[in-house]
Amino acid sequence: MHYGRRPRTESGRPQANPTQKQRGPEAMNRRVVITGVETISALGRGLDPLWDACLAGRTGIGIIERFDPSEYKAHIAAEVDLDFDGGGRIDPKLMKRADPFVRYACWTADVALEKSGLVIDDSNRHRVGTLIGSGIGGMSTWEEQFTRLLQRGPDRVSPFMIPMMIIDMASGMVSMNAGAMGPNLAVVTACASGAHAIAASADLIKLGRADAMITGGAEAGVSKSALGGFCAAGALSTRNDDPEHACRPFDKSRDGFVMGDGATTYIVEELQHALDRGAPILAEIAGIGLSGDAHHFTEPCPDGSGALIAMKAALEDAGIGVEDIDYINAHGPGTPAGDYSEAITLAKLLGDEVGNIPVSSTKPIHGHMLGATGPTELALCIKAMEEGIIPHTTNLNDPEYPELDHVMGEPREAKVEIVASNSFGFGGHNITLIIRRYEG
Repeated sequence: MHYGRRPRTESGRPQANPTQKQRGPEAMNRRVVITGVETISALGRGLDPLWDACLAGRTGIGIIERFDPSEYKAHIAAEVDLDFDGGGRIDPKLMKRADPFVRYACWTADVALEKSGLVIDDSNRHRVGTLIGSGIGGMSTWEEQFTRLLQRGPDRVSPFMIPMMIIDMASGMVSMNAGAMGPNLAVVTACASGAHAIAASADLIKLGRADAMITGGAEAGVSKSALGGFCAAGALSTRNDDPEHACRPFDKSRDGFVMGDGATTYIVEELQHALDRGAPILAEIAGIGLSGDAHHFTEPCPDGSGALIAMKAALEDAGIGVEDIDYINAHGPGTPAGDYSEAITLAKLLGDEVGNIPVSSTKPIHGHMLGATGPTELALCIKAMEEGIIPHTTNLNDPEYPELDHVMGEPREAKVEIVASNSFGFGGHNITLIIRRYEG
């Protein structure tokens, strides 16, 4: 085998490698579509149970059961079973060495692959990558092993502690289970992690570094330490006597967000790659907007200037105006500062269209799933396009920002072709994703 320099043309430039995929400015014209998606949440396994709950206004939020929360200011969360074993789809040996957030990622990825019809084999595995985001990773593993360290000494700490808790292991184990050998990495941007993972996956495909990516977000953050930290920060709702109505995005009486567990994983592909194999195309990723607040550890810019940059960039990337958006899925966590900043940002963005474009948040149903929130909400946006129904913001009765077209009281029937979804994270991480119905 010859390992020397590549043969050169008469001009002295290296000859193109015929096996290399197109990259550079031309490759950035590659279109990226979604061909598979699956979710696990406090409402159960699958996207359909979550969607049904959204339409019914039925929440997965309740009193925390996995530990006694009575000493904390907040007692409520939207929990997923920590003992979830992969639903019989994943190697049991693999699951024993996986933190719950990794198990959720592996299960949703396996189902999403099945739905997309993408078969990974020796012919394509080097062109299929994995990129799963998470905000805080294996918290339950960290707590369990640290308790063991304190009580039984360092020799009793599991040799699997580190690989179980690190955030990139969701991508790692998904790639192992699927046999995907393309780009393999993780994204951590707090509550925007999963949305950033989708955006980064789309960019990798546009750059020609992969033809398909398994991507999304996973989280199992409802733990003693995380709950304690968020309580200390004053970020959580303390309506412990009324979990069903605790999360109240954009309402004047809102008092904080409610934590949630779960995962949502996608199969995203280059358009022609999907068409060539006859894949079901659920939506096209039309626009991506990214920005930073450069403002504060946890609070957003009071004037919304950071988020506005991301929203405008997404519109420009999609080549559309605000009047083309049919629905905005707001980040809307239910925090006083967060909702205020997002609302005034949307008002600035929409201008004269402020009362014409529906806005809602679904967090009162599935909770704030941290790094898994963005992908989960985007999946609900896909359902809104498919069903022609916009989910309402449950528990929104008295909007502080009535100038916005809040979907409240009940779901709204509407033709939904283009959707924008916002995700924001501690540290000033902002992202807006725009998807549209694929029509060829």
